[in-house]
Amino acid sequence: MTTDVHASYASGTSTTQLLDSTIGANFQMTVARFPDSDALVDMPSGRRWTYTQLNHDVDALARGLLAAGIAKGDRVGIWAPNVPEWVLLQYATAKIGAILVNVNPSYRVHELRYAAQQSGMSLLVALEEFKGSDYRGMIKQIRPECPALTAASYIGTSSWDELVAGGEALPANAVELAMAALDPNDPINIQYTSGTTGYPKGATLSHRNILNNGYFVTETIGFTEQDRLCVPVPFYHCFGMVMGNLGATTHGAALVIPAPSFDAAATLRAVQEERCTALYGVPTMFIAEQNLPDFGDYDLSSLRTGIMAGSPCPVEVMKRCMTQMHMQGVSIAYGMTETSPVSMQTQMDDDVAHRTETVGRVHPHLEVKIVDPATGDTVPRGEPGELCTRGYSVMLGYWNDPEKTADAIDAERWMHTGDLAVMFSDGYVNIVGRIKDMVIRGGENLYPREIEEFLYQHPDIADVQVIGVPDERYGEELCAWIMMKPGVEPLDQAAVAAYCEGHLSRHKIPRYVLVVDDFPMTVTGKVRKMDMRATTVELLGL
Repeated sequence: MTTDVHASYASGTSTTQLLDSTIGANFQMTVARFPDSDALVDMPSGRRWTYTQLNHDVDALARGLLAAGIAKGDRVGIWAPNVPEWVLLQYATAKIGAILVNVNPSYRVHELRYAAQQSGMSLLVALEEFKGSDYRGMIKQIRPECPALTAASYIGTSSWDELVAGGEALPANAVELAMAALDPNDPINIQYTSGTTGYPKGATLSHRNILNNGYFVTETIGFTEQDRLCVPVPFYHCFGMVMGNLGATTHGAALVIPAPSFDAAATLRAVQEERCTALYGVPTMFIAEQNLPDFGDYDLSSLRTGIMAGSPCPVEVMKRCMTQMHMQGVSIAYGMTETSPVSMQTQMDDDVAHRTETVGRVHPHLEVKIVDPATGDTVPRGEPGELCTRGYSVMLGYWNDPEKTADAIDAERWMHTGDLAVMFSDGYVNIVGRIKDMVIRGGENLYPREIEEFLYQHPDIADVQVIGVPDERYGEELCAWIMMKPGVEPLDQAAVAAYCEGHLSRHKIPRYVLVVDDFPMTVTGKVRKMDMRATTVELLGL
């Protein structure tokens, strides 16, 4: 690998070594160090656990899984929003070496069937229902087509109690014996990535992958056992279960669940009542919290830090996080499920520009480079290309899919992210878009992120997304989807063009403007630009 300082390559140095243990072993070390500290607080139910109590309940569930015939390498699904049992199952499966399969709470029958069949899960733990979705009914519907799925257990019912109670007959050291047979490199988690086309792929992650990533994410924001982390982001996603749960337990910090799914008021109430020191979220979550009519009434003075990830953060939102929400140390993180997830992160003392115009620098013990997508050559700093990352965080592969694994991870173990990025002279990186989102207008490569960042500055625009749509003359044209701030007049194309005139090159000014109430989103806050394109084509008859 080149060491040319002008090349878009960086490696993350650190005096802190990688954790060389399994999740269960690391968790037990934390329990031994902080036995009486708060570990988990569930605001909706009022239930609380110290580390000793949480370890007791994790072990009881782990014994129950062993008694039910679950062994190392078996797949156990979890289909639930943010409830304490999610956390219990995460650590219980980790202790016995079962592979936890995260099932998106918004899945419908065909998606559930695919995840169950593709992973070969033998047990599925779920709520009976959530937000009008009949989980029990859907599970019953797919079971005949999923021969490996021999059991289901429903949280809050007798079947859950029976699962736990089943382990009481096992020897007291049953979990310890199971843990002794594990290796940090064993697969421990399958997460289905949000597929924009076709079915999602099952990123398979090891103890080493996610334990270390959770640890270094919170290490970067100065976590200690004194911290109390509010997690409104979903557990089924890396943001929740890795950056949140493992980020907290590797440091002996407390984890606070504000609500089963995101609720802006419940989140701020949890911060206030539990004196949380850190808060996670995607930018849309922070925007929703800041736009609450009674936002100023919440006492958020306990906050000091947090993480914002998932999509770019508008400057004004960042400024309000750092001032009105007291999160001076808020950090931006970038990554993907396949890299456990974080590979880049800003520092707590970075200025606002670095926190809004970049995704930070390379994480400890990792490498990143930016390459020409056509040739694979590392590009000079300042030039756009595809971001690649390598190191402990890169997934083992896609579950039972060597072909797609080979498409994503090359022979030198570089993970090709599909993101277009630029590395600056100081090593900080800016994501300029997805390779598939890049718009080619009349032979010119246009990066929607650049145009979005400019339009964010308009005083009447709350949020904006720019996409490419078909055009007979230029191949593609730009369309801006705009959400207006409350109480202002909607902008039309002429007004947007006038605002851009003299600031953006003419070929970067959106040809079409749609004013909308919201964007099609994944549950983790990522905008579904493919859906936006399809809607635009239909609406405008393109």
